[in-house]
Amino acid sequence: MTGYVGAIDQGTTSTRFIVFDRAGSIISVAQKEHAQIMPQPGWVEHDADEIWSNTREVIGAALAKAELTPADLAAVGITNQRETTVLWDKATGHPVHNALVWMDARTERLVAELEADGGQDRLRGKTGLPLATYFSGLKLRWLLDHVPGAKARAEAGELLFGNIDTWLAWHLTGGPNGGLHITDVTNASRTQLMNLESLDWDAEILALLDIPRACLPQIRSSSEVYGTCTGVLDGVPLAGILGDQQAALFGQACLSPGEAKNTYGTGCFMLMNTGEKPFPSNRGLLTTLGYKLGDAPAVYALEGSISIAGALVQWLRDNLGLIANAAEIEALAASVEDNGDVYFVPAFSGLYAPHWDASARGVIAGLTRFAGKGHLARAVLEAVAFQTREVLDAMSADSGVAITELRTDGGMVVNELLMQFQSDILGVPVVRPKVIETTALGAAYAAGLAVGYWQSTDDIAANWGQDKRWTPAMADDRRQMLYGKWNKAVARSRDWVE
Repeated sequence: MTGYVGAIDQGTTSTRFIVFDRAGSIISVAQKEHAQIMPQPGWVEHDADEIWSNTREVIGAALAKAELTPADLAAVGITNQRETTVLWDKATGHPVHNALVWMDARTERLVAELEADGGQDRLRGKTGLPLATYFSGLKLRWLLDHVPGAKARAEAGELLFGNIDTWLAWHLTGGPNGGLHITDVTNASRTQLMNLESLDWDAEILALLDIPRACLPQIRSSSEVYGTCTGVLDGVPLAGILGDQQAALFGQACLSPGEAKNTYGTGCFMLMNTGEKPFPSNRGLLTTLGYKLGDAPAVYALEGSISIAGALVQWLRDNLGLIANAAEIEALAASVEDNGDVYFVPAFSGLYAPHWDASARGVIAGLTRFAGKGHLARAVLEAVAFQTREVLDAMSADSGVAITELRTDGGMVVNELLMQFQSDILGVPVVRPKVIETTALGAAYAAGLAVGYWQSTDDIAANWGQDKRWTPAMADDRRQMLYGKWNKAVARSRDWVE
């Protein structure tokens, strides 16, 4: 058996190639950023050709760094920015327009038109998603409407659509010379075109959005041998595809219902494994695919996001000047015994899940003459933990599945004060893994499983290594008191904008 597995981690700002060994340790990595194109306010584009060029470059660089060749790789997997949309010419292999990035908001009018007849949730029953600008189906609709001749060419099968995973898979397996036009269930579930139950394109939704089936990729599992790469990875089986947040869930070995991961970055992305049944959300969460391994049943997840997490620390640094760098907040917060009854609700652009109140604005509540900058710093960290509890409570209520522990990754997990308080306010253990590149690792696992590099998910679970675990050390009555006051502060933040 060849010694390693590779993972392409194609993100919003950069592309990486990481080589892993059987223990899930990183052997080599190379990374390159790509341009962010913003033609007008709210529009965000990427040059898909640049992304493909960078992908080839980082693959070559990572292999060279470790003195490896493609022959040393048992398989390669892809993880990607999920909803970013590419439409390209099948004959030339070039896009007919820049890729529309997941955060691009140019489809607002389309969303409003669809909402006018059936409301925001008219497609949620089939897709698990509300109508919103960020899913790729409406971005494809925009491209078909605005690129001259695109609609007719897509109907004729001359143009191909995909999220970035599809774009890369097609090029890796031959491009214009027989490249595979495929996606996996996790990426397909972010188009708002796939039926969650059938795991196939939904004919009624395609008709509603006037999208030709001929341009859509084949939907495959997240872990199987799709085909063989050519070019820079010549001869390597392409065997795993997962959207980035699902890849992190898999890389964190959240393989049983109730297991959840939270990625602490600028905001937070949370996914909870809910098992083999999709749970509709009544609390503003997304129902999505978690992963599907070969012929095994699909595993579903609930997803929730917090818009302001690490961004609040940045605000404390840049807007108030209370700290010089983000790392200083932990010591400042630890300089006081508790929050001094100060609560910070960071509703800078409204409240997101589970409240969904665009009229809310940020508040600092509970101030007295006693409060100082240490209390404010502590309130900032605690706000991240309180918001996480809100979303995880919503996940448990939607699914009926109680969380057993929270696995964490992302930049803020180095803050041990935050991790301890997170465990305290949840009442369950919080765990930081040894390998924090969980997204790329998840794609590597999916690919390696398909070729027998890892024998089963038991190997992945055994492979997962704990760096540190925090367990609840707070009395239940205090936990309830603090959370009750947080909810009171949230109530004060609402209905600010009239």
